[in-house]
Amino acid sequence: MIFHVVTIFPDFFRGPFDYGVVGKARDSGSLEIRVHNLRDWTKDRHKTVDDRPFGGGEGMLLKPEPLFEAVESIWPERNSSKRVILLSAQGRMFNQETARRFSRSEEVLLICGRYEGVDERVAAHLADEELSIGNFVLSGGELAAAVVIDVIARLLPGVLGNEASSIWESFSEGHGPRLLDCPQWTRPAVFRGMAVPEILLSGHHEDIRKWRRKAAEEKTALMRPDLLPRNEIAPAGGPGHPRSKERAGAQPPAGVNEDAERNVAEDFGQE
Repeated sequence: MIFHVVTIFPDFFRGPFDYGVVGKARDSGSLEIRVHNLRDWTKDRHKTVDDRPFGGGEGMLLKPEPLFEAVESIWPERNSSKRVILLSAQGRMFNQETARRFSRSEEVLLICGRYEGVDERVAAHLADEELSIGNFVLSGGELAAAVVIDVIARLLPGVLGNEASSIWESFSEGHGPRLLDCPQWTRPAVFRGMAVPEILLSGHHEDIRKWRRKAAEEKTALMRPDLLPRNEIAPAGGPGHPRSKERAGAQPPAGVNEDAERNVAEDFGQE
């Protein structure tokens, strides 16, 4: 997959894409990121990309001419597998489902907004979608572009070492698109008197799956009730609740120390 980023600050991206999953994907050839300087499509000696808004108002707007010429130069021919995204605070909310949809594209071009915004003709006649990454205002679209690329890249085949990782996480099909991931624990099984929930040490995979689903529902109800219809909001205090006895550090049941360590060792592939 190829990402294009159109920005007035191309040097911004020298670091974010060199590390972690995205960096490995680039090194393996699964992912290509091409950063384009918007000023390359200006015609005056000052390389002007902005101007004052009609009707007055604060700030400056990115002009339409260089943006249209940039996209038309990068893609002389466009089709449904090449998508243009304008990043702005006025856009629809970017989420995991949007990321999945874009992950099926061959190429995605991200326009990084700046200043007070972008001429509306770019949103209406050039971009396929106008997206925002949250209910807040950034100084520019560069950070948003880095976020969008990271989220989409994780969904591409071969990018994650274990592709099941993208299934069993927040907003994904494992738990459900409207649920957060369930709480997770690792070794030691008992730390400062705080014990891992016994069910996770039982080795009963179907019971564990059901428990994790319930825990995911309860964590979502606690942290993000806006994701759930009112009639699906679970009561707080269950297995995934941070103030439940098992998470808050209650003393482990008798024998849990030895049994827990033995079961954890088996889960980690050790004797």
